[in-house]
Amino acid sequence: MLDRDGYRPNVGIVIVNSNNEVFWGKRIREHSWQFPQGGIKQGESPEQAMYRELYEEVGLRPEHVRVLARTRDWLRYDVPKHWIKREWRSTYRGQKQIWFLLRLVGRDTDISLRASGHPEFDAWRWTDFWVPLESVIEFKRGVYRLALNELADMLFHGDLQSRPRAYALDAAGV
Repeated sequence: MLDRDGYRPNVGIVIVNSNNEVFWGKRIREHSWQFPQGGIKQGESPEQAMYRELYEEVGLRPEHVRVLARTRDWLRYDVPKHWIKREWRSTYRGQKQIWFLLRLVGRDTDISLRASGHPEFDAWRWTDFWVPLESVIEFKRGVYRLALNELADMLFHGDLQSRPRAYALDAAGV
C-alpha cells in the first residue's frame, strides 16, 4: 500500500528503559542495527500497527509498555534506487513513518526476538539515546534525527539538565 507520492505507511518504535536508554536491535544475519519498525496494513491505525510490530519484532505486549508520545506528523525517508526491487522502481520512493516513544514497564526478560515466525533481529541491547544516529544506515539518519529530536522534547520535557546531548538539524531540516 503506497500513498500517491510513492511512500509506504510505516511505524517506528523507540523503547526506553528506566534509564532512558533506547532498545537497539541488530537485523538478523546482518551487521546493521535499527529501531523496530514496520508497515501499516490496510484498515489498521498507526497505533494498532505499532502494537502488532512491537509484538512481532520484540515480543512485547501492551501491558509491557506505556506510550509516552508519538510524532505529530509523518516523517519520510527515501530508499536508494539500488535497494528497491526493479519492478517497484517506478512507483516506490520510501517510507513515511509515525514514530512512537514507549517506556518499558515490564522486564528485560519480557523481550523475545523469536515471538513471531519471521524474526527481524538476532540480538539487542540498551544504548545511549543518541547512539542510533551514529550507527543506523545512512539513508535513515535524517528521519532518525527528526524522530529522536521530537521525542526527546517529549521525554525530557524541555529539561536541559536531564536531556542527553541533542543533535542539531542541518539546514535541510534533517
